[in-house]
Amino acid sequence: MTLFEFEHQVKQHKDRVYGFAFHYLGSSEEAEDVTQEVFIRFWQHRTSVDHSQPIGWLLRVTRNAAIDAIRKRKTYQRNVSVDSEMIEHASEIALSPEQNAEYADFRGHLKRALDTLAEPYRSIVIMREIEEMKYNEIGETLDLPLNTVKVYLHRARKMLRDQLKEVYHREHE
Repeated sequence: MTLFEFEHQVKQHKDRVYGFAFHYLGSSEEAEDVTQEVFIRFWQHRTSVDHSQPIGWLLRVTRNAAIDAIRKRKTYQRNVSVDSEMIEHASEIALSPEQNAEYADFRGHLKRALDTLAEPYRSIVIMREIEEMKYNEIGETLDLPLNTVKVYLHRARKMLRDQLKEVYHREHE
């Protein structure tokens, strides 16, 4: 792989790698660090990666690097900060202040519920629902059979629903 081809691959996939890392870690700084680390590894392994479809390899390495980043944290805070992108998105859809507060509250509950999911459920939900990956791409990335991906996604969605129902019932009692 030439430097030009490498730069093209980085430009093509950096947003997806960063997005996955950000949704996994919840921190833009950590996501930037992980993204940089992933592309350093990509360069180091350029001779062994299939360059026609490197996204599976890139996201598998991103997931592993994100897990390592979480392990390195002294304390993993489960607080959700409302970032500027979320505020901009909320203002774009013109919600009332009450609706904005409910939306932010729901996103916080959803993020905390997602953080409690064990692997590979968490990765599968992020890849499918946030990164909008196809089932076969998720299977390739996580080295899982297609049916296993579907079953795990179904189970993960049910776990999230159950956790969110519990929160909703607690708040409305």
